[in-house]
Amino acid sequence: MGTGLDALDRRRMGRLAGAFAAALGLAASKAARAEAAPGKTYASGWTDAPSAYWELLRPDQATGKPVIVMVPGGGHTASCYLATADGRPGWAHDFAQAGHPVLLVDWPGTGRSGYVAPDALTGEVVCAGLALAIATTGQPVVLLTHSMSGPYGWRLLDQIGDCITQLVAIAPGPPGNIQPWPDVVQETADEIEIRGTTNYVLNRKAPFVASPAFVRSKLIGKSMQFPQDQTERYAASLITIPPRLLQQRLNIDGSQLRVENFTHYAGKPVLLVTGTDDVDHPRDLDAGVVDWLRQSGAKGEHLYLADKGITGNGHMMMLERNSRDIAQVIMAWIGA
Repeated sequence: MGTGLDALDRRRMGRLAGAFAAALGLAASKAARAEAAPGKTYASGWTDAPSAYWELLRPDQATGKPVIVMVPGGGHTASCYLATADGRPGWAHDFAQAGHPVLLVDWPGTGRSGYVAPDALTGEVVCAGLALAIATTGQPVVLLTHSMSGPYGWRLLDQIGDCITQLVAIAPGPPGNIQPWPDVVQETADEIEIRGTTNYVLNRKAPFVASPAFVRSKLIGKSMQFPQDQTERYAASLITIPPRLLQQRLNIDGSQLRVENFTHYAGKPVLLVTGTDDVDHPRDLDAGVVDWLRQSGAKGEHLYLADKGITGNGHMMMLERNSRDIAQVIMAWIGA
């Protein structure tokens, strides 16, 4: 089974994890210089090898609350946390307003992080860039992932779990440990068609472009909270998904990232958040991931939003009309 380790082998990632405590102090210097001016509340930069773009929002006054690292899902940059679909301030501002420094990160090879050859861009490379971005904070963080970045969160908890105090997974993809192989309708040397809630026809070497039908059926889906009059504007904000990353997400040939070492899972607080109208995340499916977390030693909790009186949310809950209500529930869990 292919695992995509040619671009970044396990030994290299192991060295990164082993040196991480030292890197927290050293890599933070670049961010500290960027924020040196009194009252400055914004900084940005890139990691090296692989390049990952990050930007940091800080409250005006230090509060002692943990840094929240927000990682977008597939087809999005971290700007999805800056503003909602109808133009209100997004989760990054909600969390910063509540006293949390917020680090937003684009995956290597996507968005503002710059180019990586598609045949070399794997989940392992993405995790390496995210780990380096986390190191710029100089302190342990709360990691927040969404959808396709869910498996990166599971893997980072394996690799650098000492630097992650809590993990919040929003409608996450499962780890390769429990994700079934996809239902392949047909395949050729150039394309593969996957059956699901939405059928995927993938070019094995070209980036995936979200069609209007994909946006409506998968990303917005049955949501009652997404502002439908903003659909076209939202669709225009999406970026392509590199081919190997999407093939890993779908677990083609068993290639999804797996957790290999559960040492850092022991007692780790993990919150999985599910909306009531997410077509690809029925309650029972995400509850199965929480069961796996608990079996792996983590303190897994399932926040099905209806249990908090929050209903109608689809896959892109951070962009929807009641996004601030969801942010408040997540922050209450982090604070508790």
